[in-house]
Amino acid sequence: MCGFTGLAGLILALGFAGTAVAQCAEGQVDLRGDWGSARFAVEIADDDAERAQGLMHRTSMPASAGMLFVYDRPQRVAFWMENTLIPLDMIFLGPRGRVLKVHENARPRDRTPIDGGEGVLAVLEINGGLARRLGIGPGSELRHPAFGPDAVWPCP
Repeated sequence: MCGFTGLAGLILALGFAGTAVAQCAEGQVDLRGDWGSARFAVEIADDDAERAQGLMHRTSMPASAGMLFVYDRPQRVAFWMENTLIPLDMIFLGPRGRVLKVHENARPRDRTPIDGGEGVLAVLEINGGLARRLGIGPGSELRHPAFGPDAVWPCP
């Protein structure tokens, strides 16, 4: 982490920006809460084939990266980790970009369904343990063009 250690280095690696975060872009998400803010470069999975593939078969993922699964409408979603080789945090988001639920450290290769509940429009997957280290939890807000003008933190 460029000579930094601990949480301070992790936050810098993730693009911590206090309360001022740059313009929205399709390939990134910004999160904020009373814990601060963070940015992740994301791949978008917004059709059935991309959502089915997800992050399967990958042996690593940079700390500042993730995948954003986007659905056409809010719904109940469930994930599993059958062919996923790295532990993941799953951040379930409502239709306005508010975090509804966080499932921490999903176990690689586990077939147990991980239920996100009702009303989920998107799911952000990041490296396992990162949500807790940063403080991301229910009530945090995510900004991305997928949430539109009615988002709790809309794109400019």
